[in-house]
Amino acid sequence: MGAKTGLLVYADNDVSDQLRRVAPADLARTTGQSMASRRCVAAVSVRARVVAVAATSLLAASCGMLDDPVKDRWESRTEFSSCGKVSLAQGEEIQKQAVREIVCLRRALESGGSAELKVTYPTVEGDPIREYYRLTPQGRLEVYTDSTDDRYSDHKWSFAECYTPEWLAEISCDQ
Repeated sequence: MGAKTGLLVYADNDVSDQLRRVAPADLARTTGQSMASRRCVAAVSVRARVVAVAATSLLAASCGMLDDPVKDRWESRTEFSSCGKVSLAQGEEIQKQAVREIVCLRRALESGGSAELKVTYPTVEGDPIREYYRLTPQGRLEVYTDSTDDRYSDHKWSFAECYTPEWLAEISCDQ
C-alpha cells in the first residue's frame, strides 16, 4: 500500500515476522471500525492524555512537590510578637514611614526578646514585594522576602540572616 501513515499489522497468521502497512481504508475493513469511529477514539485518547497530565500536575502540587522551601520554612516558624505591618507606596522609605515599628524591633533587640515586622512595597513596575523581618531571641535578624507576585522575578521566596544586625537608615544586615 502506498500510504505514508497507517498501522503495522500482521499480513497473515502464519507469518508473524512479515508486517505490512495498512492504509486507513484497509484499517476500516480489517478492524470493522468506520473512519468516524476511529477519529472519535483518537479524540477521546487525546482528551484522556490531557486530563492525565492535568491530574498529575494537580497531584504534584497537592503533594508539595512544587512548594517553595523558604515559604514552607516561613509558614512553619514559631511566631513572635508582632511589631505590625507597613505598606509603602512607590518612593516611600521605611525609616520615615515605619518609625514605631522599627522602635518595636529595636526594643526587642535591646531586651533580648523577639519580634516580627511585615513590610510591603512595590517594585518599579508596581508589583508587591513582601518582606518579613524577624528578630530572634538570640539577637539574629532574619529577612524572608516573598517575590511571588513580582511578574519580573523568579516568583520565589528568599531568605537572609545576620547575627549582628545594624540599625542604620534601614533594617538590614551589615554587608
